[in-house]
Amino acid sequence: MADSPSWVFDTNILVSGLLSAHAPPGRLVDMLLARHLRIALDDRIEDEYRDVLARPRLSIESARRESFLAVLSFQDRVTCLPWSGQFPPDIDNSMFLEAALASAEGILVTGNLRHFPPACRGPVHVLSPREAWEFFIERIGARTI
Repeated sequence: MADSPSWVFDTNILVSGLLSAHAPPGRLVDMLLARHLRIALDDRIEDEYRDVLARPRLSIESARRESFLAVLSFQDRVTCLPWSGQFPPDIDNSMFLEAALASAEGILVTGNLRHFPPACRGPVHVLSPREAWEFFIERIGARTI
């Protein structure tokens, strides 16, 4: 859907969502697969998704993983500028902030809020999976599903 929201998902949301369909991350992944929600990403984020989701120790069901990876080509590609704010504790996580800043909504969903302390977020809205699910249902879901 062209009017579906486009948010950045930290990789841990996808891992959790693909492993457990009933918790908020799983519901968000379901909305992605149903095209009621889109991911904003760049090549670095896609590479991380593909690398992490393929790790055998995660035991992600291959059919579910492949269904998710197939929809990546339909997501929103963003061109990111380098993060100019205070860096998160793990500088590699700045790619998620950069992508969120380049996206229309400026939203990053993560299961690890401590990886993105308030001082490092700049204008990016960082949401937990439950907050993101509730936001989706309250403001967006009623119109689309």
